[in-house]
Amino acid sequence: MEITKALITAAGKHQRTLPLQTLVDRDGASKTALAIILEEILRAGIERIGIVISPGDEAAYRAAAGPHAARLTFIEQSAALGYAHAIHCAAEFCENDAFLLLVGDHLYLSTTELGCARQLVEIARAEACSVSAVQSTHESKLPYYGAVGGQLVHAARRLYQVEAVLEKPTPTEAEQKLVVPGLRAGYYLCFFGMHVLTPAVHRHLADLFAGPEPVHFRSALAALASQERYLAAELAGRRYDFGVKYGLLNAQLALALSGTDRDEVLRHMVELLATNSR
Repeated sequence: MEITKALITAAGKHQRTLPLQTLVDRDGASKTALAIILEEILRAGIERIGIVISPGDEAAYRAAAGPHAARLTFIEQSAALGYAHAIHCAAEFCENDAFLLLVGDHLYLSTTELGCARQLVEIARAEACSVSAVQSTHESKLPYYGAVGGQLVHAARRLYQVEAVLEKPTPTEAEQKLVVPGLRAGYYLCFFGMHVLTPAVHRHLADLFAGPEPVHFRSALAALASQERYLAAELAGRRYDFGVKYGLLNAQLALALSGTDRDEVLRHMVELLATNSR
């Protein structure tokens, strides 16, 4: 399966300015969050990148993308109709191709030489199917994420056959429908903010938007799981959602502690903790 395109969603009401924030990356260089996300995609070998934005945001995003701006195709989401609608707006860009999908308010830090996006793309190519990255997440975080349930199909590679998809389930719903054998009690496979999807997802979205009911992306993923092979994969890395309270601070700390200035950052943190404990 060839994966030559990537899509970033960044038009949400509370999301649109987040990718424009400046962070210090692992090498100590100041970059926007958008530039860091774009570099994650480029390291996965993908150079055609679409980004869903709100009307009027293109100039700010071009500036934030820096040297990568020429690679971007901007897709305006004319009305704030949600995440599923944002992806649906990009159907023409994606055409009949599989694509890598990321959200614009997450950063990803790999614990191996391969970036998280590269890991996911390689799994999808090897398995020739849609694959969603997931992370084992405590039930207290369920209000922030979609989650999947299913069966472990390859323990060494941490691959799961997706059988159920729920959006921000309650702990009771998760316990009833999303228990995955092998996970610790109270933990569930929540979305990582990164997927590789086959063109079928756009057909499912088109069918859903043709109906009278509000459309949620989980419905398209559930349809995908019912009609073709669809896997979830735990990657060697962590996601950092900087759209939540203190999320930008946590993302910056994670970058700093994994980078070249780790010792200096730790020293300042110890000094800060000592000062505030007096």
